[in-house]
Amino acid sequence: MKRNLVLGFLVILIAVASCSFTNKSFESNDKDKLLLDLITYVLERGHYEPKDINDDFSVSVFEDFINIVDPTKRYFLDEDIQEFEQYKFQIDEQLKNTDITFFNLVYERLIERMGEAREIYKEVLEVPFDYNVEETIEVDYDKQAFVDSRDKLKERWRKQLKYATIGSFDSKLKNEAQKEKDEEGYTAKSAKELEIAAREGTKNTLDEFFDFVDDLERKDWFVQYINTIVDEFDPHTYYFAPDDKEKFDISMRGNFEGIGARLQKKPEGAKIVEIISGGPVWRDQQLEVGDEILKVGQDGEPSVDIVGMRLDDAIKLIKGPKGTVVDLTVRKVDGSIESVSITRDVVMLEESYAKSATVIKGNQKFGLINLPKFYVDFNDYSERNAATDVAKEVERLKQEGAEGLILDLRDNGGGSLKTVVEMAGLFIKDGPIVQVRSSGKDKDIYEDKDERVQWDGPLVVLVNELSASASEILAAAMQDYKRGIVIGSKQTFGKGTVQNVIPLENIVRSNEHGDLGAIKLTTQKFYRINGGSTQLEGVKSDVVVPDRYSYIDLGERDQQNPLGWDKITPADYDVWDGYIDYEATIESSSKRMASNPQIKLIEENAQWLKEQQDETVVSLNYDIYKSEAKKDKERSQYFKSLSEYDSRLTFESLKYEQELFTQDPVLREKRDRWHKNLAKDVYVEEAINVLQDLKINNIKNGKLASVKG
Repeated sequence: MKRNLVLGFLVILIAVASCSFTNKSFESNDKDKLLLDLITYVLERGHYEPKDINDDFSVSVFEDFINIVDPTKRYFLDEDIQEFEQYKFQIDEQLKNTDITFFNLVYERLIERMGEAREIYKEVLEVPFDYNVEETIEVDYDKQAFVDSRDKLKERWRKQLKYATIGSFDSKLKNEAQKEKDEEGYTAKSAKELEIAAREGTKNTLDEFFDFVDDLERKDWFVQYINTIVDEFDPHTYYFAPDDKEKFDISMRGNFEGIGARLQKKPEGAKIVEIISGGPVWRDQQLEVGDEILKVGQDGEPSVDIVGMRLDDAIKLIKGPKGTVVDLTVRKVDGSIESVSITRDVVMLEESYAKSATVIKGNQKFGLINLPKFYVDFNDYSERNAATDVAKEVERLKQEGAEGLILDLRDNGGGSLKTVVEMAGLFIKDGPIVQVRSSGKDKDIYEDKDERVQWDGPLVVLVNELSASASEILAAAMQDYKRGIVIGSKQTFGKGTVQNVIPLENIVRSNEHGDLGAIKLTTQKFYRINGGSTQLEGVKSDVVVPDRYSYIDLGERDQQNPLGWDKITPADYDVWDGYIDYEATIESSSKRMASNPQIKLIEENAQWLKEQQDETVVSLNYDIYKSEAKKDKERSQYFKSLSEYDSRLTFESLKYEQELFTQDPVLREKRDRWHKNLAKDVYVEEAINVLQDLKINNIKNGKLASVKG
C-alpha cells in the first residue's frame, strides 16, 4: 500500500504513542507486580518481534541480571550464585505469575554483600601495595568466575584496588619529579609517602561510591531488573521510571544540560557511543567515541570510581547544571588514561543544523553539506527542519557554481523520518524512498511525489560506523537509485527499527499508584526500496575505506539482543541513469584508496587500537606498567601524524555566511575550525576525486532506466 507523504506520516522516529491493546484487568495492589504485569503484557502484544517467554528467556534474564548488579564479580560468592540458580529456569513462570521472588532474593543478598565489601576494601587499603611484585590482573571480567570464600574475594579486591591505584601512584611520582625540576630547593616526597597518598585517594573514591549506593532505594534496583527483562527483546526497547521519563521528554525537546554524550554500560565504566553535535564534548574535542569513563569528579573534588556502578547512577554524576565542571578520568581508545575537565552546558542546537562550504580544487568548485542529524521542530514542522535547510544550502551552492556535491552523514545518528523522504526527493525525480513494516502488517511505502529535482549533478554520500537510522535510509536510497556513490566504512551502524513511547498509565483504567513511567517499544522495521533491511547490516559503502573505528565494537551488531536482518519484496523504482562510467568510478576510487599512504596509516592505527582493546591482562608491577605505558605513548605519538595530513584543498564559507562574520566573530571561529579539519580529511579529498570521475560534463539529463521490483 502506498501512503501519501503528507497524510498519515511518522513525523519522528521516537514518538509518544497511544496503546490499543486488548482490554485486560490489572488489579495488583503491589506496584512492583503491577509494573511487571503491565510491561510483559505490552512486550508480548506490542513489540515488533515478541519473544517466547520460556526457559531460554529465563536463563538469559538470570545471567544478565547477575552481570548487571555484579559485573566485576566482587560482591557475590559462588554459594550465592548456586542459591540463585534454583530460579534459573523459573523466571519465565514467575513473570507469568507476577512473582518477584528471584529479584527479592538477589536484591537482599546484594545489599548484604555490599555491606561486607565495604569492610573488605577498607581492610585492603590499610596495607601498602607492593609494586615490585610481578603480578597481573585480568580486566575482562567475563573470563573470571565467582570465588568461593571471603579470603579469595578479598584477594580479588586487592588486585582490583591495586589496579585502580597504580595510575594515581605513577602520576604522583611524575608530578614530584617535575616539581623537583622546576622549583629550586624543592624536596620531593618519597615513594612511600606517595603510595600512601595514592591509596588514600582510592579509599576516598570508594567511600563516596558506597555512600552514593547507600542512597539508592529498592525501587531503583527493581527498575534495573525490569530493564533486564525488557532488554532481552532488543537493545532499543527500554523502561523509563517516572523520573527518567520526564528527563527523556526534556531531552527530546533538546533542552537538557550535561556534557552532550550518549553512554553505554561496560564492566570497566561507561563507554562513549555517541557525541551530540553542539554539546560540550563536541566543542571541547578532548573525548571521542570509544573512550571509557572510569571516574567522575565534581570541579576539583575527589573523583568517584564508577566501575561496577549502574549506568543511570553514573550518568547522574556526569550530568549537572550549565556552567559547572565535571572531571572525568578516561581510558582513551588507544588505552591511555587521561583526566579531562568538561564544563557542562546546554547543547547548542545551532551546531546540529546543516552547514555547507565550497571546496576549491584547481579551477573547479564543489559543494559540501554537513548534516549532524535529521532535525525537526516537533511543534511546527514548517518552522525549521533538516530537509528545508539542506534544500536552501543546495540552492546556495548552485548559485556559487558548485559542480558536484558531497553530503556528509558521518556521525549522524538519525532523527526525523519525514525529513529523510523530503531530502531524498531533492536528488531524484520521484519514487519510493523507504519501506516500513509493522509486526504482522503489510508494508507502507513512503515516497517522494514531487517531480522536481533540485540537484541533478554528481553526488557523493559520506558515511561511517556511526551513521545510523535515518542516515542509513538516505544513503541506502541514493545507493539503490544509483544516484550517488557512498564512500565510508565497511557498513553503517545498522539500526533499522522504529520505537514508540507508551505511557503505562494509559493502559490501566484505575490506577492508585500514580505515575507508572513509560516503555519505549520497538514497533516497526525499516526496509530499503530494494527490499533489504537496514537492520544489523546497515548500508555497505560502494567505496570502503578504513577509519580508526574499523575494528572496534560500535554498531548494532555489537549490541545485546539485536533484531536480525531480513528482506521483503522490493518497491517499484527507476534507477537514475545520469552517470557515465558509474561502476568504473567506484573501481577507480577503490584503487586510489588502496594505495593511499594516509589510508594505510589509518588502517594501521585501527588495527593497533583493536590490539589495545583485546589486551585484557594488565601488569601490576610498576616497572612493567611504566614500560608498557611508555611504549603505548610512543605508538600513540606515531599516529599523531594522521592529524597533520594536508589535502591541499581550499574550503570557503558561502557568501551569505561571510556577511554574517562581521557581526558574529564566534561563527567565523567555528567555521575556520571546521574548514581546518576538512583540509586534513582524506575522505573528503577522495569524495572530490570521485565527483571529478563522475564525468561532470556528461550527465545524461537524468535519463532513467526502468527497474521493476
